[in-house]
Amino acid sequence: RNQIIFMSHTFIIASNNAHKVSEIQLLIGSDFTLKTLADIGFTEDIPETGDTLVENALIKARHIYDIYKQNCFADDSGLEIEELNGAPGVYSARFAGEPVNHQKNNEKVLSALLGKSNRNAAFRTVIALIFEGQEFIFEGKIEGKITESLKGINGFGYDPIFQPNGYEQCFAEMSLSEKTQISHRGIAVAKLADFIKNC
Repeated sequence: RNQIIFMSHTFIIASNNAHKVSEIQLLIGSDFTLKTLADIGFTEDIPETGDTLVENALIKARHIYDIYKQNCFADDSGLEIEELNGAPGVYSARFAGEPVNHQKNNEKVLSALLGKSNRNAAFRTVIALIFEGQEFIFEGKIEGKITESLKGINGFGYDPIFQPNGYEQCFAEMSLSEKTQISHRGIAVAKLADFIKNC
């Protein structure tokens, strides 16, 4: 493989999810450059074989670091629903099976909660950063409720059915800047950004 030389303020993000990358770039700011997997020509699937969000984030970050030896980070997020004993959790992306289909995932959750009064849920994000060869973990969590139906057109994943506590709108009804200020990923990325800005 061609080795790609980066400046110290450039980080590889182990993702090609455009929504996720734009959310993270907004939080990290223009002082730092994010390179996606597509940007560095990496096209393989990294198997997420961990049993926890932390394990999956580390698997992805280590895989990229082992190849490119560049500062990089990866995240894994999960929706944890009380009524479903914490499911879909680490299996959130593929809750309705392969290939990943956000619409089907949302419909499966709504179907599982049909007629249920307990709609409490939490979104969690774990970010694994490998910086100068050392590993760091950052976590973010926000609690809320699962709505009765799909709402809004913004965001991705479970955003159309997750309404954070204290808000009238679900994530998919918020602007990107509104969502990133309070979201699980926003909280985790803010911790990541504070860390790398002080390195």
